[in-house]
Amino acid sequence: MALDQRASELLVFLKQAGAKSFELMDVHEFRGAVASAVGMQKPPQDVAKVHLVDIPGPGGALQARIYVPREQAPLSVVVYFHGGGWVGGGLDVVDEPCRALANRAGAIIVAPSYRLAPENKFPSAVDDAYAALTWVAQHIAPFGGNIDKLFVAGDSAGGNLAAAAALIARDRNGPKLAGQILLYPVVDAKSDYPSMQEHAEGYFLHAAALSWFWDHYLSSADDRNDPYASPIAGDLAGLPRTLIITMEYDPSRDQGEAYGAKLAAAGVDVRVARMDGLIHGTFWSSGAVPRAEELYEEMANFLRTQPG
Repeated sequence: MALDQRASELLVFLKQAGAKSFELMDVHEFRGAVASAVGMQKPPQDVAKVHLVDIPGPGGALQARIYVPREQAPLSVVVYFHGGGWVGGGLDVVDEPCRALANRAGAIIVAPSYRLAPENKFPSAVDDAYAALTWVAQHIAPFGGNIDKLFVAGDSAGGNLAAAAALIARDRNGPKLAGQILLYPVVDAKSDYPSMQEHAEGYFLHAAALSWFWDHYLSSADDRNDPYASPIAGDLAGLPRTLIITMEYDPSRDQGEAYGAKLAAAGVDVRVARMDGLIHGTFWSSGAVPRAEELYEEMANFLRTQPG
């Protein structure tokens, strides 16, 4: 399918504005570029309540926001991890999409922070993600959450953390998950897929930027084989039902779809939805790329649909 017109216009705008590819930035520049993504979003929707909480983490308190929609409790609960290559991103940049998803799905969305690289290398972010998931499972009921309908989700590097948290929960007999939602997830540190060459440049996220992220995140070459860093390297049996959403014009597309295929081979109930014509980062770009609404709807449908 042809590149979405609004996505194309966004790419032209960024080029004309002199935006550099992420791998050409230093860490400070990259974090500023990610923070500016709020300018590509629609005005944030109202929800019934936003609770600001601090979650105890292994390296200190983790700030989190709990978005509660105007729905009758108890509600499904989604622990949502923001993207940003493990190096950038934060709660502000996912505020608008988390509000939109809470309203669209009628679910509580919990967005926790986590320690960023390179100051905090792997497995710091994974440890924080699992600590946040455990806290939510133990404390969300008074907010109106139903722990029998507990999900993890995330975009890009956040999708990686969601997948890792699901693996740890299975391995440690931790919180029982009803499902996981992975938006264009980065799940393979040794990725060498056709989409890495096919869409190496020109579509917001460059293949070289993926290498830049991994180099900042991991401490050693051995980390690339760790399933909590590269979930595709792990045993995937026994994981919860899964929705994976990939973008057609995205160098990370094929690794997300390969993860879906491996999940299916392990007996996991999985749906892989490729969004034709769209690019990495669409979830954060509702104002610039209106088809971001399609991602919200896919996620909401998955959250509403019960297995069996």
